[in-house]
This record gives sequence, structure tokens and C-alpha cells, in this order.
Amino acid sequence: MTDREKIIRYARQQEAVYRQIALDIHAKPEVSNYEFFACKRLSEQMEKEGFEVKVDIAGHRTGFTATYFSGKPGPVLAFLAEYDALNGIGHACGHNLFGATSCLAAAALKQVIDENGGEIRLYGTPGEEGGENGSAKGSFVREGYFRDVDAALCVHPGSDHHELTHPEIACAPIRIEFKGKASHAASAPENGVNALDAMILVFNAVGLMRQQLPSDVRIHGIITKGGDAPNIIPDYTEAKFYVRAATVKRMMDVYHKLERITEGAALQTGCTGVLEPTQRNLVENIVPTPSFDAVYKEKLESLGETVEVDKVQPLGSSDVGNVSQVIPVIQPMIRISDVPVAGHSIEKREACRSESGLRSIVIGAEALALTALELIQKPELLAKIKKDHEEAVSAQG
Repeated sequence: MTDREKIIRYARQQEAVYRQIALDIHAKPEVSNYEFFACKRLSEQMEKEGFEVKVDIAGHRTGFTATYFSGKPGPVLAFLAEYDALNGIGHACGHNLFGATSCLAAAALKQVIDENGGEIRLYGTPGEEGGENGSAKGSFVREGYFRDVDAALCVHPGSDHHELTHPEIACAPIRIEFKGKASHAASAPENGVNALDAMILVFNAVGLMRQQLPSDVRIHGIITKGGDAPNIIPDYTEAKFYVRAATVKRMMDVYHKLERITEGAALQTGCTGVLEPTQRNLVENIVPTPSFDAVYKEKLESLGETVEVDKVQPLGSSDVGNVSQVIPVIQPMIRISDVPVAGHSIEKREACRSESGLRSIVIGAEALALTALELIQKPELLAKIKKDHEEAVSAQG
């Protein structure tokens, strides 16, 4: 039996186990930093698969690593697992499938790693959707978990077709607050310092600034606290924004402009103003490595699937970008539905527990494991991918 046959046989033998894991996680959605059930379910499964598991790492209580070393020299390859849900809507991004797929891929590759050499790692990275202590891959990078890794792999649940890795944009989640002075809005308005006026000035300034921004920049925000009653001048307001751009440098240029806008609004109204990040890690842009995706494409097509390469690419963000800044990584989109489904929608949530969604687990796991095996067996291919990645990172604006 060939290595390819061993990987496919094992993935299909274990398919029912990982389908049930995905359904269990879907039924119990947990947001960033609270994925206790999902972390336990996935990490315990990796222990059953013979991996050495550590939980509560890189400053994330629901993060984990699962490691298996063949005992022979070879590359270190990391599969990335996500398992957080969206607040209020559950697994409408498909991370219940994402985590299960990566774990099955690692387990399937383990069936042939002893003969081929190298090391398999599975990194359980919480809070991709942001939020409390979110975007854990930034922490994994900062804490050195990728320092000796040659390449990383994962697939993300998509819509009604397969795609390759998108060059997704950087994102800085921030909050802005103003503090003023309350007063009766009718009988003593002159005694108040209006924190809502300051926030409205920020939104107006952002609207005016947009005409001078590059086309890849996105700024979107909401007011989370705007006052308590119409007859009381608000003494406190808060808003949350996402600042996005094609590169981290461009994103930070806009970030600093927003800092100055906040300072200006505070000066104009007499308030005190603060702009600060809402989470520990900024999300960096994804740097694709086409030669890496080409290997995945060939493996997926060898399983009877078709990849669409001419689809319009959405301007989303993912902390896989933080990984892509330091090592080659792929995050293709995998088919989970028979009809188009929008991200972060009820329709996508339902697709993530459908037959098509569950079927994507074994397809994605096989394609990822076969891709990883190709890198292990062809050192010259891995070297080329690493060189291509270095050039792509250097070419960023």
C-alpha cells in the first residue's frame, strides 16, 4: 500500500469520528477565550491519535499544541485549527469544520510520517474572530511557535465551490471613548461637556477622510454607548471600529490618522478622548505563496474535486496572515454547500452542519495531508516554496 493510499484509508476510516466532533462543537458554540468545550474535544482526540498535547499556551487558556515527532530528520509542518464561534449567531463561519479538518489531516499524515521523517504539529488557535484575547495566531508567532516550522496548512469552510488562498487584508480592531460632563440638556446645557458631540465629530471626520484613502482601505464602526437619555448631555460615549488595509503598513498609517482625529474631536469639545486596541493582537494581511497552493490544488483535484481560480476575492481578514508573514502558509476555501452561502449568515451556519459541510472534513483532511506529504518527500519543492514566500513577503508595499 502506498503512502497516499494509507492516508486516504485512515481519513475515511476516521471520518465518522471527526464528523461527530464537528457536530458537537457546532451544537455548543463558544466565543473567543471561552472555547473550553471545543478545546477539550479536539485536544483529547489528538491525545487518542498518539500526539503529545499541551493546553493553555501562548497566553491563551483555550489554546493547545499537539506534536508528533517521527524520530527521523525532516521538515516541521504545522496544521492550524480554529474552533471559535461568532457572538450571537454561532458557527456561521465554519470553525467547527475547520478544527475537525485540521485534526484529521494531522492524524492521517501521522500514519506515514515514521517512514518519511519529520515532525507534525497541530496548533489549536482560539479567537480567530477577534474579541477577548482574540487572534491567537499573533501570540503563537510572537511566542516563537513558528520559529522552527517550515510551513503551515489549513483550509477554511467557504461556499459552493473550492478556491485557493486569498490575499486577505490586515485589520486593527480598536475602541474610541470620550469622557465629558453631564448636565440637564434643557435647563443647564451650558454646564455640560458633550461626549456624544465628540464621537459624532469622529464619524464625520472618518467619512470625509475616505475620499483620500486608497481603495483597499476599509473603516467601519458602531457606537456602543451614546448616552442614557435625550434630556441629559452624555458624559461618556464609546465606539468600536475595524481599520483594514492591504498591508500592515498602510493599515497603521490610517490608524495613526484616527488617533489624530480622536485628539482633534476631544480638543473641539473639551472632552478627554482615548483610542486603543480592543484585543492583544493586530491581524496582519495574508501573503499567499502560489507555488504552495499549486501543490494543494493538484492534490485536491486528484481526489476528484474542481478548484475555481477566477472568482472575485473578498476583502476579509484572518490571523492566518500573522503566520504568513513569517512562514509559507495556505488557507484555501473549501466547498461546504450545494448553493452559495454568505459568510457569517444563518445560511452558512446551517451549511456547517449539513451533509455537504460534513463531507468537506474528509476531503479537506486528505488534500492537506497529501500536500504535506509532498513537501516531506520533495525537499527541493519545499525549498522553492520557502524561497517564493520570502520574495512575496519582501515585495509587500
